[in-house]
Amino acid sequence: MRTVRIYHSGRLQTGDNLFLDDDAANHVGRVLRMQTEQSLQLFNGDGYNYTAVITDVSKKQIQVRIDNMTANPVESPLRIHLGQGISRGDRMDFAIQKAVELGVTEITPLFTERCGVKLEGDRLSKRNEQWQKIAISACEQSGRSVVPTVHPAITLTDWLAQPTKDLALTLDPRASATIKTLTPATAIRLVIGPEGGFTDQEVAITAQAGFNGIQLGPRILRTETAALTAISALQLQFGDLA
Repeated sequence: MRTVRIYHSGRLQTGDNLFLDDDAANHVGRVLRMQTEQSLQLFNGDGYNYTAVITDVSKKQIQVRIDNMTANPVESPLRIHLGQGISRGDRMDFAIQKAVELGVTEITPLFTERCGVKLEGDRLSKRNEQWQKIAISACEQSGRSVVPTVHPAITLTDWLAQPTKDLALTLDPRASATIKTLTPATAIRLVIGPEGGFTDQEVAITAQAGFNGIQLGPRILRTETAALTAISALQLQFGDLA
């Protein structure tokens, strides 16, 4: 039977008795209908897994006892910070979910000229919260115990202005270089455009910021497919994807 993995935002320590967060309690109690004496695995982002046993179930709360902790060595040796152009509908959600499953360490949603999405104020804050929850859910599913940070959305220009020593890459179907031609790296900043891609001016400013253009092959990919493909190829070339 598949191990139930649940994220808990607070401290976790062997021997502790605690109540699960509200969302987690609802999922464990109402969705999975788990009962006392059943076991589950908790994590809080510190890189460890915590085996726990349910000790009490009520309508609104689930209490558990933590029995032991183990290191979870599933993180990739390759650190990837993904700058992802914001797309419409659920495409952005998909890109974030799959990027986390594939091992990225950070994600920054980017406003670009062709993003086609109007987000500001409370609406933007709620979307940022939703994207972080998607990252947490992807960790629960994929077995990760370190939760990637989904940074608040900013403009492409502001993201490019951030100082970095990482290998900086722009996904550009017109580029001549490929992932196979890259110098080996342990840390990468990868920027991918939204639906419709980057404008010529945006490609130019990424180059001015020191980003190297790479392409994935002769076919034009949707933005969410491009993110999944590029991260997979980078993990295969420099990371831990076998």
